[in-house]
Amino acid sequence: MSTYVYGVTRAAQPLPSGLEGIGKPALPVRTVLSGALCALVSDAPEELKPRRRDLLAHQRVVTGAAADGPVLPFRFGGVSPDDDTVAAVLDEHQAHYLRRLELLEGKDEFNVKVDHDEETVLRVVLESDPELRARHLANRAAGGGDQAEKLAFGELVARAVAQREGQDAAFVEQTLSPWAAGTRQGPPGSGRLANLSFLVERERREEFLAAVHRLSEEHAHLLVQVAGPLPAYSFTEEG
Repeated sequence: MSTYVYGVTRAAQPLPSGLEGIGKPALPVRTVLSGALCALVSDAPEELKPRRRDLLAHQRVVTGAAADGPVLPFRFGGVSPDDDTVAAVLDEHQAHYLRRLELLEGKDEFNVKVDHDEETVLRVVLESDPELRARHLANRAAGGGDQAEKLAFGELVARAVAQREGQDAAFVEQTLSPWAAGTRQGPPGSGRLANLSFLVERERREEFLAAVHRLSEEHAHLLVQVAGPLPAYSFTEEG
């Protein structure tokens, strides 16, 4: 039977007993050892799909194993032919995995997603551009202006908002990065103004969350969502 892999940790790290993994009924989690490393694995179900039940089970295994030390989490769906193959991979990548585990020691991932509040950002754009504001006031005084003027003004506003998106995305990263040990940008095409993951030392967690709160409070045109602490999926590879 194929082997499903949840993540990798140090062989000497204590692990909770009775971890249950994916599958219905839940499959028991076991370990595969190689040198200084340990892989958390279970049998792989014959039919593996990203069901909510199994996604949550995968997350619980990784989170539970991280209670007493760092875990290099694998994303859902990692299947190997058998335990021997898993051990061979651990042996081949021993140095790399140990470096990544050292990086993750005492740290968690926080994900920050940011969007513009559409009405508020329009006001910010107009207030920050005297020429655009003057044109807006002139249009209002003229009852909105003719159709050509409305279209031209709308294009200018859209361009200004797009420019502001780039500025604010950079601003969010610059504002929060000093509180984190690492930063990763989310995949492109998410539709978000910013989708950033931060690797945060546990002793600085409250400082980081306070910085996120200030960002939201002091910049009303930004809609800020933060999730965490999370397993450090975004920091499993060097980058």
